Amino acid sequence: MNLGPYRKIALDGLWHNNQALVALLGLCPLLAVSSTVVNSLGLGLATTVALVFSNGVVSLVRNHITPEVRLPVFVLVIAANVTVIELLMSAFFHDLYKILGIFIPLIVTNCAIIGRAEAFASKNTVDRAVLDGLFMGLGFTAALMALGAFREIIGTGALLNRAELMFGEGARNWSMRIIENYDGFLLAVLPPGAFIGLGLIIALKNVIDARANVRSHATAPQTASFDPAARKA
Repeated sequence: MNLGPYRKIALDGLWHNNQALVALLGLCPLLAVSSTVVNSLGLGLATTVALVFSNGVVSLVRNHITPEVRLPVFVLVIAANVTVIELLMSAFFHDLYKILGIFIPLIVTNCAIIGRAEAFASKNTVDRAVLDGLFMGLGFTAALMALGAFREIIGTGALLNRAELMFGEGARNWSMRIIENYDGFLLAVLPPGAFIGLGLIIALKNVIDARANVRSHATAPQTASFDPAARKA
């Protein structure tokens, strides 16, 4: 079994084509709810589930719909999935659901989801479409959590505040004080802090990619050039 295509799908979703850090899609919820890790994880997992099921259904019906109606069908599929996710979150994570508010139903309009349905799921088999949705969602969730951790630590000096919203009452004591005797930095938890934090994370990713490219070129075998003048000599 050739795992090459599946490995590429995973790496694209997690790093090379990360929807938040490379494609820069879904920035509205990314910036709006990423003030804490718990909020980021909640929205990230909801988006991942929506991506997985939407990609899978779109791949299943791709040969049964005409090009003229494909986008309305994709939106309908995504809206149905998000409605189920919204009802489940309201039932089992109601406090977190209230905090995330309008950004749960707004997953329907997330360009990352409709973009993957159009660009990938509608052109590939179900297994690849589902895998693409999974890793695109995990990459989006990782970016959300990284931004949430940055803002929470800089803004409050702590991490995993209100973890019980996601993990139940047993997680009430999970909060960690990262910076002792720290009064907090208000800008980090305000909207400008989200833009600054995202910019820094994108810059860090670009630096890592640039260094990786330099190392790959340095270790690549050098091909000998043919010099006609030297041959005649």
